[in-house]
Amino acid sequence: MTVSDKHVLLMDGPDSKGLIYHVTGVLFRHGLNIIHNDEYVSPSGQFFMRTEFESGNATFDSEALLHELRTTLPEGANQEAITFRLNPKRKKNIVVLVTKEHHCLGELLIRYAFDELDATILAVVSNYNLLQPLVGKFGIPFHYVSHEGKTREEHEQAILRTLAIYEPEYLVLAKYMRVLTPGFVNQFPNRIINIHHSFLPAFIGANPYRQAYERGVKIIGATAHFVNNDLDEGPIIAQDVKEVNHRQTAADMATEGKDVEKIVLSQALKLVFNDRVFISGNRAIVL
Repeated sequence: MTVSDKHVLLMDGPDSKGLIYHVTGVLFRHGLNIIHNDEYVSPSGQFFMRTEFESGNATFDSEALLHELRTTLPEGANQEAITFRLNPKRKKNIVVLVTKEHHCLGELLIRYAFDELDATILAVVSNYNLLQPLVGKFGIPFHYVSHEGKTREEHEQAILRTLAIYEPEYLVLAKYMRVLTPGFVNQFPNRIINIHHSFLPAFIGANPYRQAYERGVKIIGATAHFVNNDLDEGPIIAQDVKEVNHRQTAADMATEGKDVEKIVLSQALKLVFNDRVFISGNRAIVL
């Protein structure tokens, strides 16, 4: 049994007639009040719906609710291909991974301190100790896990042992400048969020602002995306750009870009932590 609070119901699968009516009817029969609803049908016919609801001070049986949703679908609906997820609307537990740059981490720490992050930062992990004084000001555990003298796999195993202490729901790469191996990524499928300092898919890899400067670009940008086993090619959650011109050096562009990066990362995290993002192939559907 679940004590009432706000919850988010996520549904996706092949579109068919009556799906919205079905979900809203089941929620009504369970005495639940819908306070927000969004839906989208892709050109390929895939249906996505996010329904936020509450039930006052009553209790409801979440398993019974999900069972009814799954087993009483309208005629013609593909029961095997439709999925439901029910999440309490609450802060997510996260661990932040960083290297040397402070701007994205600092933005997250300040938002966390003022209850604007929709998440609880359980710890910060870094392969350098440069940012420990900053993190210490916010009373958050800092773990220095050096990569020196270790293979990539050995270093990641050390990080995984640290993460096991906290069991985070999501990992946030706030300028963590090491490529993660498939073995590590597979431990957190669709649960690692990265900020990349360019407008993907342009300028993948190292030194994107130098690449952008050499191409004479007129805009620079940042991309927040889920991490998969293809470098900087996971589903894109949020992006933004800023105009630049020929008078600016690569260093100037990097300075301007930092402001874009920290805002885009914060926007993406808000979407993910509020259960507004569906993964569909290599695309992120945001409702």
